[in-house]
Amino acid sequence: MTRPVKTMDATKTPDRIETHLIYAAPDTGFCRKAIPIHDARAALDSPSLNREGFALQCRTTAVSNFFDPAEVRSIYYPEVEQLLKETGATRAFAFEHDVRCVATAERRAREAREAVKVVHDDYTAKSAPERVRLYLPDEAEALLQGPYAVINVWRPIRGPVLDTPLAVCDARTIAEADLRPTEQGVKHEVYLFNFNPSHRWYYFSAMTTSEVLLLKCFDSRLDGRARLTAHSAFDLPAGPSQTPSRQSIEVRALVFFPRITASAGSP
Repeated sequence: MTRPVKTMDATKTPDRIETHLIYAAPDTGFCRKAIPIHDARAALDSPSLNREGFALQCRTTAVSNFFDPAEVRSIYYPEVEQLLKETGATRAFAFEHDVRCVATAERRAREAREAVKVVHDDYTAKSAPERVRLYLPDEAEALLQGPYAVINVWRPIRGPVLDTPLAVCDARTIAEADLRPTEQGVKHEVYLFNFNPSHRWYYFSAMTTSEVLLLKCFDSRLDGRARLTAHSAFDLPAGPSQTPSRQSIEVRALVFFPRITASAGSP
C-alpha cells in the first residue's frame, strides 16, 4: 500500500509564499490576485482526495522516457491505473496525458505543452460524463449509474521542482458560486474560478520524480466529500540562476467505485 508523503530531504523552501494567481473576471476576462500559498508538507496532515481534494503519494515508475507517448501509454498508464485502484476504486481507466515543459526551447524540442498559469479545473458536471461516453461507449450508460470520478495524476519528470510548481486549492474553501464553466479556447468544458478570499492554497515543495500529486477533477458523489479542486502553475520567488526549469507529466483517468446498496432488511 502506498503511504502519503510527509517529509523529504530537499532544498529548504519557505512554508508560505506570497505570489499571484490568475482568476476569471467578468469584465476583463482574467485578473491577477495576490495569494499566499502554503507548503502542504508543513501545513497539512496527510491531505486526502475526499477531504482537501488532493493527495501526495510516493510511487516509483518503470518509465525511462516520458517524452515517448508509446512508452507512457504502455507502461505508465497501467501504473497510474493501479495507483488509483488503491484509492478504493473497482476500476480505473487512464485516457489521456500531457507532458509540460516550462522552458520554451525544451517545449519546442520535446513537442510538449506549456504550464497553465490560470486557476482552473479540468472537467465539469457536463464534460466528465462526456469522457465516459467517449472512451467507454459500450459501457457508459451502465457505468454512469454508479459513483465515478475523474482524477489527474501529476508527476515531475525532472526534480526536485524548484521552478513553476503546481498550486492546489483546498476543496473545502471553494463555493458553488466560484465555478465558471467555459468551453472557450478549450476542447471540452472546464471550470474557471471567480476569486474568493476564502480560498486556501497549497503546494508541495521540491517535489521529486518519485512523488505523484493526485487531483480530484470531478466526483459524481453528493455525500459531502470533495467533488473537485482548483489548481494552477505559479512562479516561485527568484531562486538560483541555474535552477532547472520544470518538466512534468499529468495523466487523467476515469475512476469507478463500488455502488452502495441497501443492507438486507433495511427499508
